[in-house]
Amino acid sequence: MTTQYFEDYVIGAERKTHGRTITETDFVVHAGHSGDFFPHHMDEEFARTTPFGRRIAHGTMIFTIGVGLTASVINPVAFTYGYDRMRFVKPVFIGDTIHTRLTIVEKTEDPKRPNAGRVVERGQVVNQNGETVLAFDHILMVERRTPAAG
Repeated sequence: MTTQYFEDYVIGAERKTHGRTITETDFVVHAGHSGDFFPHHMDEEFARTTPFGRRIAHGTMIFTIGVGLTASVINPVAFTYGYDRMRFVKPVFIGDTIHTRLTIVEKTEDPKRPNAGRVVERGQVVNQNGETVLAFDHILMVERRTPAAG
């Protein structure tokens, strides 16, 4: 665990996760969990008729795996407030290897909580070719060392 209070976050700070290769099993398990058996993901014959020429990963699966990769750092004084600006930029295929890069892009006071502030991490899930496949903003609610004056 790494305790990092609101005051400790630095705009521009970055971290990068390890990689994870996407497999056929990922497609099947995610379809089973989500109920999304859309043919773009699960039907090889149908997928050959699409512009991608093969099955594409569920966007929600890539988001889930991409965010899961970031869970190697646990901060006991922060929690997820939500996600904004999510975009599925490029398709991901079976055999692609992805990692996630996070950059601190914003810190703001929280008007309702003088003992906390909001930190925004810009997330990019990147494939083995260095291409961004998914982008999102992760909003954290982070405890302050000292409550804001108010």
